[in-house]
Amino acid sequence: MERPPLSLGTSAQAAIEEFLSVAQPRRGGDLLDADPIVHARGDVTPWQFLCGLAARCEIVFHGTGDPNIESFVPRQPIDVAPFGRQKAVFGTTDPIWAMFYAVVDRDRYRLTLNNACILLDEADGGGLPYYYFSITDTALPEKPWRTGYVYFLPAETFVAQPAATYAGHAARVPQLASPVAVRPFARIRVAPEDFPFLGQIRGHEDDRLAEYAQAIMAAAPSPWPD
Repeated sequence: MERPPLSLGTSAQAAIEEFLSVAQPRRGGDLLDADPIVHARGDVTPWQFLCGLAARCEIVFHGTGDPNIESFVPRQPIDVAPFGRQKAVFGTTDPIWAMFYAVVDRDRYRLTLNNACILLDEADGGGLPYYYFSITDTALPEKPWRTGYVYFLPAETFVAQPAATYAGHAARVPQLASPVAVRPFARIRVAPEDFPFLGQIRGHEDDRLAEYAQAIMAAAPSPWPD
């Protein structure tokens, strides 16, 4: 799925400017709560604020359900991709991808995730983000969503996942890893309805996760069950 058009209104642009004016001095200090900056403006869509902010400055985003994280420490995840199998703090420069991890409730529901964001590199250096989002098919009817948080992390210690070829096109996955602990400098609360692809999250069979991953990265015909 392609990212929806990004159209920043006056209020969203003002929210970005206000955030930047107060966030920069706080790096390394107390955690900034961005909720009053964004949610107090009734006409600002959180995902558009986040994507507009990501276009302005280098920030690594991390989605979670925990509102009280003071420091992210390296952990060893379960991942079929080589880059994702290292012990590290993981994040992304794409905030919509981070929002998925914020709103899917893996604490109260037993489920696995199968998802990605892929940027197709273009001659001008730009790239269009494409996504897919999936959870365990038996959990999907339960609507296992929650209100979560997207944290803002400084990018200095992060290394980007190397670019690759996707279906003959130069592409990259905007995933980054830090081998050392990282202290966030801000966070924003996001509700399930803030996630622009909530109604398009698919279901998968857990025992076919490796098959799905290989087919998607090879741009093979869709392996998804009907």
